[in-house]
Amino acid sequence: MTDPAQPARPSLLPNGITREVLERDGIRHAMSQRHPEVALNSDDAIRASMQRMLATRPAPVDPTDGVWLFAYGSLLWNPCVPVAERRMARLYGFHRDFQLKLTYARGSPEAPGMMLGIVPGGSCRGVALRVIGDDLEHELLMVWRREMLTGVYKPRWVELRPDDGGPRLWSIAFVVDPAHPCYCGRLDDDDVVALLATGHGMIGASAEYLHNTVGHLDEQGIVDRRLRALQQRVCDWPGAR
Repeated sequence: MTDPAQPARPSLLPNGITREVLERDGIRHAMSQRHPEVALNSDDAIRASMQRMLATRPAPVDPTDGVWLFAYGSLLWNPCVPVAERRMARLYGFHRDFQLKLTYARGSPEAPGMMLGIVPGGSCRGVALRVIGDDLEHELLMVWRREMLTGVYKPRWVELRPDDGGPRLWSIAFVVDPAHPCYCGRLDDDDVVALLATGHGMIGASAEYLHNTVGHLDEQGIVDRRLRALQQRVCDWPGAR
């Protein structure tokens, strides 16, 4: 029986974010239906952004060998594009943190949630993914459709330092845009925990996103103490599953 004191959970995309959803631009359709108040980048603008990144690539980048992406969150476990190679690497000058407060995706107006991004300062360990494909631009379009639809991130070329000591890798990273309305800066941890524990939307729950991120970082041997501490507090939240 549904508790009338609790807000109804918005229905999810049938299988979350999948390749099929990205191919048909399904996140846009779902967002337009359920959150018409949220401004979305047009697909033409998204394609142009992706093409600008390729056109302004650093000299060492050869697209015939693929393009590296820096995975620090959901790209770790659900890239939705063909990955030829994964390498542990560190990005200096940025760190991962929950500084995006959302009322869509893994949040809703009734139950706002939080999403990760990389923001200036410190460093961040993650995984470099080499994306390949017969049509590389189409593969990157799939990435752009999931990362750039609402404009909370800005794509930029960054240099990663592989853990194995090999040559630095030029990679694309999606960095939080501090001018975006969803950017909230560093909130008090009590507020972050509450939002992570209770936020849910059409793509799922914020807590699920946190647990998936910590679990996949652990699988790669990456210890993010802040995320682990937040996860423990979310697990201790009353009613947590």
